[in-house]
Amino acid sequence: MPETTTTSSELLAAVASRELAGKNTVFAGIGLPTLAVSLAQLTVAPDIEIVYESGVCGAHPSHLPETIADSVLITDSEAVLSMPALFGYVLQGGRIDVGFLGAAQIDRWGNLNSSVIGDWHAPKVRLPGSGGAMEVMANSREVFVVMRRHDPRSFLSELDFCTSPGPDRALRDGIRPRGAGVTRVITDLGILAREGVGEELRLVATHPGVTVDQVREATGWDLAVADDLITVEPPTDAELRLLRDDVDPDRVYLR
Repeated sequence: MPETTTTSSELLAAVASRELAGKNTVFAGIGLPTLAVSLAQLTVAPDIEIVYESGVCGAHPSHLPETIADSVLITDSEAVLSMPALFGYVLQGGRIDVGFLGAAQIDRWGNLNSSVIGDWHAPKVRLPGSGGAMEVMANSREVFVVMRRHDPRSFLSELDFCTSPGPDRALRDGIRPRGAGVTRVITDLGILAREGVGEELRLVATHPGVTVDQVREATGWDLAVADDLITVEPPTDAELRLLRDDVDPDRVYLR
């Protein structure tokens, strides 16, 4: 039987995986998004096609990749594309239902920072940067974000740096994006959501034992709350067993 204690990684992966029900194609980032999409393949979305930034399409790796360049991603994949084909045909061609990303910071409109913490010229922390995240944001029909930490340093009214602008910011700068931008944010406190352009993220669900006041205090703007706020169902024994025994038995990302 699974252990009774559920870790933050297990909670986030299980809850995020459920959001992929009914989706056909997902562009997955490495880390928690990898856990979530792999679990979704075994549960709510068995036919979902997973695409990775390294050009792998229809990924079915024998075990979890440790990096985006891990050769295990090619195992039993349906295709491996060049970068021009991946970004030009798949992403810019509008063939991705959901872009699944992580970030260090997010604001109320779903703009993301994965570049620096602090001032650009003298940052406190330098992060990996965009990679393909900006293209994923601009060209996916919608974007899901999973974040380990929900606090005012990660959920800000103003980002330290905007790596991946959502459609609202892009439109303000004269660029017309293809998709709705960030529509779901899954955190250790609950789920934030928006429908698309012109809407702020609002709290639509909390985890058991989490109050609205807790989430508001952890958010760096005046967070709106849905009228039909729900409580998230915790990970089931079946989801935990799959995560621990099948998806990530080597604890690459589970911790």
